[in-house]
Amino acid sequence: MTTDSQKLVADLTTLLSVQRMGDGWYLGRRKDGGVGRVFGGQVIAQALMAAQDTVAEDRIAHSLHAYFMRAGSEDFEITYRVERDFDGGSFSTRRVIALQQDKPILNLACSFQRLEESYTHQDAMPNVPGPDGLASETQLRERFADQIPADLRGRFSQARPIEYRPVDPMDWLGMQCREPAVQDIWFRLSSPIEADPAMHRAILAYASDSYLLGTSTLPHGATWVTPGFMSASLDHAVWIHDDVNVNDWLLYHCDSPWAARGRGFNRGSIYTRDGRLVATCAQEGLIRRPKTA
Repeated sequence: MTTDSQKLVADLTTLLSVQRMGDGWYLGRRKDGGVGRVFGGQVIAQALMAAQDTVAEDRIAHSLHAYFMRAGSEDFEITYRVERDFDGGSFSTRRVIALQQDKPILNLACSFQRLEESYTHQDAMPNVPGPDGLASETQLRERFADQIPADLRGRFSQARPIEYRPVDPMDWLGMQCREPAVQDIWFRLSSPIEADPAMHRAILAYASDSYLLGTSTLPHGATWVTPGFMSASLDHAVWIHDDVNVNDWLLYHCDSPWAARGRGFNRGSIYTRDGRLVATCAQEGLIRRPKTA
C-alpha cells in the first residue's frame, strides 16, 4: 500500500479514537482539513467508541440505533455524554448524546453482549462478481470529475481511507434512472491496520453510512451533485452479527423498498468474501427533490 493510503487510514483511526474527559464525558476530534458538514458515519463511530469504553472487555457491540438531529460542523470538535443505563448478566446498554457547541446533534442507543453459542442461520450472499478486477470508486470518479460543478469538485475527487469498488457503478451525474433500487459495493481499508476488534467495528459503522442513502435515489436520477437536491440521514441502525475485519473485502448489498413524502428507506447487508453475514443496516433519510422554478 502507498504511503498516502497508510496516512489516510492512520488519520481515520485517530479520528475515531475518542478521548476520556471523566465522569462519562468523551471528546471526539474534528477531521483535519474538513470543510462543511460532518460525515454522519464519523459521529456514529465516535459515539460507539465512547460507549464501548464504558463496558466490560467481554461485552461486544451487537446493535446501535442513531438519530441525527442537527448537521455537525467540521469546524468544531464533538463532545459525547455516555449514560450507563444497564449492565446485566449478558447484556449492557448505553445511551450517548453527541453535542457540538452545547447543542445535541445525535442521539445513539447501543447494546453490548457477552458472547454465547446458540442456533445459527443466515441469508445467502448475493451472487455478484468479486472485487478483483472491478474499478475503484476513485478511478470511476476521475472519469466524471471534469463534469462536476467546480465548487463540488474537490470534495468529489478527495482521496478516502476506505476503498470502494461498486459492482454496477452508479451515474454520478444523476442522468439515468435505475430500477430496481439495488446496488452492491465491495469495500475495505485502503491500508491494513493492527487494531483491536472495537476499532474494526467502529470503522464498519463509519463505512455503513456510505452509499446506503443513495440507494433510494437510484430510480429517480438524483445524486448529491444534482442542483437543488437535498439529502441527509435521519436515523441509522446497525446490527453487528459476527466478527468484523475491515482489512479484507466486505460486500455491502443495499436495497431501498420505499421512498415517498421526502424520505427514502434503505437496507444493507454486509458479507465477508467467503459469504458470512457480519452486519445488517437500515436507514431512513431525507431525499428532497429540487424545487421547480
